[in-house]
Amino acid sequence: MAKINFGGVEENVVTREEFPLSKAQEVLKNETIAIIGYGVQGPGQSLNLKDNGFNVIIGQRKDSKTWDKAIADGWVPGKTLFEIEEACEKATIIQYLLSDAAQIEVWPRIKPYLTPGKALYFSHGFAVTYKERTGIIPPADVDVILVAPKGSGTSLRRMFLEGRGLNSSYAIFQDATGKAKDRVVALGIGVGSGYLFETDFRREVYSDLTGERGTLMGAIQGILLAQYEVLRENGHSPSEAFNETVEELTQSLMPLFAENGMDWMYANCSTTAQRGALDWMGPFHDATKPVFAKLYAEVACGNEAQRSIDTNSKPDYREKLEAELKELRESEMWRAGAAVRKLRPENN
Repeated sequence: MAKINFGGVEENVVTREEFPLSKAQEVLKNETIAIIGYGVQGPGQSLNLKDNGFNVIIGQRKDSKTWDKAIADGWVPGKTLFEIEEACEKATIIQYLLSDAAQIEVWPRIKPYLTPGKALYFSHGFAVTYKERTGIIPPADVDVILVAPKGSGTSLRRMFLEGRGLNSSYAIFQDATGKAKDRVVALGIGVGSGYLFETDFRREVYSDLTGERGTLMGAIQGILLAQYEVLRENGHSPSEAFNETVEELTQSLMPLFAENGMDWMYANCSTTAQRGALDWMGPFHDATKPVFAKLYAEVACGNEAQRSIDTNSKPDYREKLEAELKELRESEMWRAGAAVRKLRPENN
């Protein structure tokens, strides 16, 4: 494990140089990894593990869309694709990758197969951190571990196929066998992590829920929409408003930001843009920090988790979700976005 200085603070990280794939394969050579759930994270993690030479099977509800997707991805019923209970019985490591609401529903079917010495793996600290609300309390004689890629399963798979890695956090909630550390790091390398940084289940879920509702998804949509609306209200066309709000950000500036940081992005913009950005970042910081503080408090006290459990467990959740996404998709800003994307050179 290497100690790396992040902004003056030392953290423990694991790199692929110090824990190569060959070592991960040796650690897990006698393990059978069952991926339970084939939705957001399941495909990327399972396919990366398989391509990296690990013994992987899928546990999924039969005759579902995700069962059919697993078959389309090359998993074979009766050989590498099974009903949930059968996969759990065969596994020594159960990767529990269903949605948070589905984890609560399916838990009674999973728990009997958590026999001594097995490992229960999560990619989100939700179920265990909020165990009083979810009812998910693992047996004391199994390892309970976490690898959380910092991105979607789609990004994890795409970057793997490009020869790159997506950074992940890892955590150990329970080390029953004495092998939990080697198991979790080997799995983190196996699923295609760039490097692994240490956390715990509580910190993972607090940061993850804050990030999703904040700059990763919720806040960014809110800020983009606010700017787009102000431009439109002042007579700018949809094309101009979208290009100045979204297209330039995602296609030009964010790649610079990702490459070398915010200061390097600023240095590669006009002096007028630099001056304005430096002058206005303070007011935006002051305006939004109270919202982030309120958001974090709601996450930490469990209110945000309970809202998620209550909403996502309703029978009509999928229908209502699709209606909300349809409204977003059909808003003027994102209809303008669809038109702009079609005009990109790579699409012509």
